[in-house]
Amino acid sequence: MPVLLSVRRGVVAEVTLNRPTRGNALSTELKEALVAELEALAADDGVRAVLLTGAGATFCVGQDLGELAAALEEDPATASETVGLHFNPITRALATMPKPVVAAVNGTCVGAGLGFALACDLQVWAAGATLATAFSGVGLTCDSGLSASLARSVGESRARSLVLLGDPFTPDQGVSWGLAGAVVAASEVLGHARDLADRLAAGPTRALAESKRLIAAAPSSSLDEVLAAEAAGQAACGRTRDHAAAVAGFLARTPVVFEGR
Repeated sequence: MPVLLSVRRGVVAEVTLNRPTRGNALSTELKEALVAELEALAADDGVRAVLLTGAGATFCVGQDLGELAAALEEDPATASETVGLHFNPITRALATMPKPVVAAVNGTCVGAGLGFALACDLQVWAAGATLATAFSGVGLTCDSGLSASLARSVGESRARSLVLLGDPFTPDQGVSWGLAGAVVAASEVLGHARDLADRLAAGPTRALAESKRLIAAAPSSSLDEVLAAEAAGQAACGRTRDHAAAVAGFLARTPVVFEGR
């Protein structure tokens, strides 16, 4: 059975972590497959939105601790190399994908799983699911960008508490603290996420990608840098067929079909 499933639903790619009996724990095989698939989707102009989810009742429990234990026994000095080899490329691919990415968080989501979910652009959470950072419980610190993405979402003080104490929380709590996304019944997560992915896929893909880049860069940029980046981005989007079609459609009061070009 493949550890990663990737199917096309029109111009939407649905990627499913497929180790349901292991809580979709991130084995080396799964991580390598996910790196390769996300990089391929980023380069595929036929894909205009991506949906990430987990098989079964779990989104992702994070690193496969059985594999980690074996790696520690073999050589503790190299056991953490998976962060640079796998977790970082996966997080970077999700966060910088030149098209929108929706996380359908269908169940338990902890550790790197939570990092991956927050690296996506939009999230749909299963009501009552268990969320947690989990790292301190195994004597580790953050990976998968969680030290930044969680702090941006819930604030530095709350993030510090969630990381240092490692206490689990629910999506409802997370949203009340600042996490974005809808909280729906577990049975409705995939359908809701598909609706979002379809809506995004029907949009001006290049403009959406530019917006992702601007938002990501803004916190570490000065006002002048932000304004310059926005001007460059607007100029690039202004040369697209989608922009021309949208302006013409607005003036003619006719529906616009975005092509992503």
